[in-house]
Amino acid sequence: MSFVRFYRRSDERPLEFREAWYDDEVGQFVVNHGQVGHQSSTSVSDDVTAEAAERMHTAFEQQCAADGYELIPDEEQSRVVAQFALKTVAGTERDRYLESKAVAVITGYFAWRGLGTVEGSEFRPSRLNITCLSPDPGKAVTALKVCLREADLDFTKLRIGVASYDESTGYRLRHPLPAKQKFVL
Repeated sequence: MSFVRFYRRSDERPLEFREAWYDDEVGQFVVNHGQVGHQSSTSVSDDVTAEAAERMHTAFEQQCAADGYELIPDEEQSRVVAQFALKTVAGTERDRYLESKAVAVITGYFAWRGLGTVEGSEFRPSRLNITCLSPDPGKAVTALKVCLREADLDFTKLRIGVASYDESTGYRLRHPLPAKQKFVL
């Protein structure tokens, strides 16, 4: 499946996104667009061959460029980490379920709102970190709180930290506030 996402920045309006992908298993070409952080609009073309999808993909990219949309490099985005406190140092089977469900929930919620991507998850001593890459960290923090609470994923044990892409330390605690302690991966 090929996938591409573009963003349009403007001083007059909020950050917008457009994305397109071709699902070769079902022969669908999908275009999704909207304001970052809000539920997007989607149009689907069915029974698309791989050759036709390639032409549609090229036309999509050309139209995005003409309309002022561009790729946002990873270096210009922020890392947003959803961190869950665990009851044991290594984690339990229940924590592995939490990881898989949280990653799936965040991935879907972010995708349909142009908020970015889940880059990975890892168990650290006594905590689970799920790292996301987002062009709008403020909206990503809000979205994490909403989607994880709606999914009943132990919201009371959630902490969220934000850092620029190139910073491996120095995450700022963004949830819960006020920040009484440092955010440590």
